[in-house]
Amino acid sequence: MGASIHLLSVRGIDIRMHITFPLILIWGALQFGLFSDRGLSGAIFGVVVTLLLFIIVLLHELGHSFAAQYYGVEVKQIVLLPIGGVAQLASIPEKPSQEFVIAIAGPLVNFILAILMLIFGLLAGFRVSLAGAADIFRTMEALGADALFNYLFLTNLFLAIFNLLPAFPMDGGRVLRAILASQMNYVRATIIAASIGQALAWALGLWGFLQGGFFIILIAIFIYLGAGHERQSVQLRHTLGGLRVDQAYSRQVRTLSPDSALRAAVELTLSTFQADFPVCEGDRLVGLLPYTRLIEALNQYETSTPVAEVMLTDVLTVAPDEEMVAVQQRLAESNLDALPVVDGERFLGLITSRDISELYRLVSIQPDLIPARAG
Repeated sequence: MGASIHLLSVRGIDIRMHITFPLILIWGALQFGLFSDRGLSGAIFGVVVTLLLFIIVLLHELGHSFAAQYYGVEVKQIVLLPIGGVAQLASIPEKPSQEFVIAIAGPLVNFILAILMLIFGLLAGFRVSLAGAADIFRTMEALGADALFNYLFLTNLFLAIFNLLPAFPMDGGRVLRAILASQMNYVRATIIAASIGQALAWALGLWGFLQGGFFIILIAIFIYLGAGHERQSVQLRHTLGGLRVDQAYSRQVRTLSPDSALRAAVELTLSTFQADFPVCEGDRLVGLLPYTRLIEALNQYETSTPVAEVMLTDVLTVAPDEEMVAVQQRLAESNLDALPVVDGERFLGLITSRDISELYRLVSIQPDLIPARAG
């Protein structure tokens, strides 16, 4: 997920911090310091409370991750972003009971933390004041231990409740889908859950507009787009389910040799519909020149430069019998538009995002249009 920095590992889960994460620390310092006229002490308080808040966010994501590991789902990493945390799972189980447990595990961690914090606060003699925490910037006269405790306590509760809203991409959307999927098929459950989430987003956006709440409107847009993306991705997975690369990859592909000049790639780009070029020695793949890399190279080198000097050599490849869904996910994760199809070391062709989109449209209209898989 973009550029990030490794922090630590927990049970084999890579915990990373996105390079933009310090922005939230700056915001915390400004919010509690400069904007509240509390100066340096307020800025320090803002940084401390923001770091503690993100420990709570991390525990929330670990709740999801541990539940996923319990069911044998690989957890790739957890990335801390200025807007929160994201646990990247290799897949979401379509078995309703498993998805329900994984989705509810995060908010459950927050509710458990809230109970433990309340008990600790009462025993430690903190003045627990939900009203004060809800409007801490105006009602708290001094940023002391009580203010810190109340702010973290209320924010933790808010995180739990907000994530249980029945809308993707929040946990509540997945909880709702899991409940619906226990009574109907997974795709239908996703469509209903996504529609409910988008209706909620419209209502939230209207409320934000009437109240003049710009941040609420942004949340509404985030929910609406997230619900649409979840519906689209599930429909894509189920439409392409069972289809293989050899049913749709491009076989009539123009290739370059390592000695070809960049000028040759430019000429092929202009004279064909192809934008990504495999680099081969005979029928053996040795590299790939994606369109984005070609543009970068033209800004740095002469057009007479050999392709071998700028091509990608650590190339992801796919086999002709791989599932199309897995390839589509690999394309998205690698930020590429095409991947070479190889049989051993022999180059066969390219599978592109366009190929997958065309296959999806055809199968959506009429599944019998796609010929049976070779072999």
